[in-house]
Amino acid sequence: MEMMPAQSTDFRDGRQSPGAFAIFRGVGRLLKAHGLAVVGEVALANGRRADVAAVAADGEIWIIEIKSCLEDFRSDQKWPEYREFCDRLFFAVAPDFPTAVLPPDTGLIIADRYGGEIARAAPVHKLPGARRKAMTLRVLRTGAFRLQGMIDPELGIESPPGG
Repeated sequence: MEMMPAQSTDFRDGRQSPGAFAIFRGVGRLLKAHGLAVVGEVALANGRRADVAAVAADGEIWIIEIKSCLEDFRSDQKWPEYREFCDRLFFAVAPDFPTAVLPPDTGLIIADRYGGEIARAAPVHKLPGARRKAMTLRVLRTGAFRLQGMIDPELGIESPPGG
C-alpha cells in the first residue's frame, strides 16, 4: 500500500484575520460541546456569507457573526440579513470587545482560540419548514464538499456548485 503524504492541519482560508480565526475556533469548540455541527463561511441564498452556521440535533439552525474588533462591527452592517436564515442569531467576539455596542436582540458569545461561553441567549425566530430544509441542505453540502476537498485536494472542491 502506498503511503500518502501528510496533510496540513491549518485550515485557514485567508478570509479571516488571525483574531477572527481565533474566535471561530473557540466558537466551534463551544458549539460542539453543546451538540451543534458547525460549518464556517456558508454562502446564503441572498448572496451573503455567514461566518458560522450550526445545526443542532433537533434541526435548529444558528448563525454566528464574528466580529474581531469594534471597527469590524461598525463597518459591516449586513448582519440583519442573516436573520431570515436561522432560528437564532449570535454575535461572537473576543473577551476584550466592548459588547455594549452589540444589538440587544441578538445572542452573544465570548470566545478565544481555546473555547467560549454563551453570555446572552439569542431570541428564537423559528424558520418556516421550507427555509429550514434549504438551510440544512446548504450547511450539509458545504461541509461535505469541504471534507471531500480535504480528502482529495486535486478536485479543488471547497463548497457546493452554485453556492
